[in-house]
Amino acid sequence: MSASGIDPEWEAIDRAFAGRRESVRSDMGGRHRIEALHRAGALTARERISALADPGTFREIGTFAASARPEDRADTPADGRITGFAEVGGRPVGLIADDATVKGASAAPVNIRKADKVYEQSLRAGHPVIYLGETRGSRIPDSMGSEGLATVSGEGVSWTRRRRRVPMATVITGLSFGGSSFFAAMSDLVIQIRGTCLAITSPGVIESATGEQATFEELGGVAVHDRVTGQIDLVADDEEHAFGLLRRWLGYLPSSQSSRPPSAATVPPPGRRELGAIVPMRRQRGYDMRHLLAELVDGGELLELKPGFGRSLTTALARVDGHPVGVLASNPKYLAGALDPDACDKGTRLLCLCDAFGLPVVLLHDSPGFLVGTAVEHRRALSKCVLFLEALALSSVPRISVVVRKSYGLAFTSLGGTGTDSDLLLAWPGAEIGFMDPQVAVDALHGRELAGLDADQRGAKRAELAEALNQSDSVWGAAATMAVDEVIRPEETRDRLAAELARLAGRPLAPPERRMLSGWPTCW
Repeated sequence: MSASGIDPEWEAIDRAFAGRRESVRSDMGGRHRIEALHRAGALTARERISALADPGTFREIGTFAASARPEDRADTPADGRITGFAEVGGRPVGLIADDATVKGASAAPVNIRKADKVYEQSLRAGHPVIYLGETRGSRIPDSMGSEGLATVSGEGVSWTRRRRRVPMATVITGLSFGGSSFFAAMSDLVIQIRGTCLAITSPGVIESATGEQATFEELGGVAVHDRVTGQIDLVADDEEHAFGLLRRWLGYLPSSQSSRPPSAATVPPPGRRELGAIVPMRRQRGYDMRHLLAELVDGGELLELKPGFGRSLTTALARVDGHPVGVLASNPKYLAGALDPDACDKGTRLLCLCDAFGLPVVLLHDSPGFLVGTAVEHRRALSKCVLFLEALALSSVPRISVVVRKSYGLAFTSLGGTGTDSDLLLAWPGAEIGFMDPQVAVDALHGRELAGLDADQRGAKRAELAEALNQSDSVWGAAATMAVDEVIRPEETRDRLAAELARLAGRPLAPPERRMLSGWPTCW
């Protein structure tokens, strides 16, 4: 026995174990690769986990995993993927981080098994899954041949059956092809860091297969996904920024479908401007709806999702009097607030998130209707607007809708108008509700009459007819027949929202099997 009373043979085993674990965790895929990441201004997978998780809470599984191919085991510490459990903001999470220092974090049978283990345990325990992704695709030769493909082809299949039982978020931290891109598309939140690439496959493979040449940025940089595809929710400048956004997002959501969203202390809005002063009376004048929202939500803080995509509809998470809510608001700064196919996709996605995790939805209208024209028809406007309406109709969470200035046509219905079972439909005194904008309706109804007039007469007559139609669109007709529940002053809006959210907070959560939107795909 040694002086400590421990068997010397056990001490030798323990020293060997400690050295082996330290080598795997410190050296990773090689010091030279770690230094290359640092020179590029990037963190390693383990450094990212340390930066995200609450200090001292990460508990790793699979430290000693290695390639299934015996000839590669010495060069694949942890097999290119770091996995385990930790706490973020005091709540348990499952963590998966691709390690680009080991064979480019390529997907292989063992590291797929590691990720699946964390995912399945997270579902079972009822806590979020966070994935820090940058795999370079499937590892060759592991995935080649019929046996290889059969071994890796099941990657992520179980993830497609998640039905949003727990929140899942992906941060794209580097070049992402194959598995990490697919996992991102399955997630409730996707954050992409500037300088990274998110795509199905790499430019090199594309050029080899098709002859097409593209840079990483052209193929799947943040500009592409923020404004063109809408496949990401938020852009981050670096890891620190990304993890801050991720923590904010988690703060609005419960850990699983079985829990209620977390409330917080009320923080008054900034009170910089009166609500009535933000919204111009003339419907033709634009303004940024986000300025109005900032005066309605706690602390003026909105976590806006997909801000560069479908910009005529603002979607965000926020709090009103401490209650977490999802916000959908048409934004007259873009396309005059007309809803286009991208806006419909964006709205549908937020409705699915809110339905899955029990967040009430607040909808604000200031829209002339759906955007029309050949271009939007060719982008499947019909399918997209119906999908959005179906999502609203199937939503199980409380909904409060407010007509701020105007709401025409199917946009009125799609934003929680009459007949959609909104819990409350409010309107401001100057609100207009109708089948279509009066200026458009005049041409549809009186086009021939107007065509027979000279220019001056035509303009005067059009204005006269439009004004008559405008009067019929006044909110008072809808209020008289209870098609609108109540007309309120602009300055009463926040207090009314807070009171109704407090009233609705006691409404039982629909059981998961009745939350139709939780089982909807995460992309379409």
